[in-house]
Amino acid sequence: MKKTLPTINQKINIAKSRLFTIEQLDLTFNNGVTREYERMSSSSNGAVLIIPMLDDETILLVREYCAGTHSYELGFPKGLIDNGEVAIEAANRELKEEIGYGSNELIHLQRVTMAPAFFNAKMDLFIAKQLYSEKLMGDEPEDLEVVYWKIADYKELLSQSDFNEARSVAALMLLVDKYRGG
Repeated sequence: MKKTLPTINQKINIAKSRLFTIEQLDLTFNNGVTREYERMSSSSNGAVLIIPMLDDETILLVREYCAGTHSYELGFPKGLIDNGEVAIEAANRELKEEIGYGSNELIHLQRVTMAPAFFNAKMDLFIAKQLYSEKLMGDEPEDLEVVYWKIADYKELLSQSDFNEARSVAALMLLVDKYRGG
């Protein structure tokens, strides 16, 4: 049974940054209960995350600075979809900017949301195969460290203290499931 969405009585922008707008929603649920919610609304066209596969057994990751945790984190290349791009184009561009490879075969794995109770952002996950060397200048303030990892050793990757970003973990598990015929 599909539930009917609450009615939005009022929507007010209460804060705005370069990347996000915080909205206040005044809602009425179908049972008459009213609530005030706050959510972040992204001003982007969405985002992509790419699992680059050097060969059938080896994936590439990047270690990069993450301001939210003020730490270096290990994960997959990712970035925003620029105006005029579709997700698959953004995925190939991000690969070239972050790891110095393009891909002749990008496979859409899944679309995921991030904290949907508070945030309306969506991210398309891709597998990149048939890599070729090509470097584009990106917007990173420093070169990213590229880390090679065997898919068979995915449990060891999951135990790494700097591999804990939920989207990268989800992408890895979707890849492992795909390789196991799931």
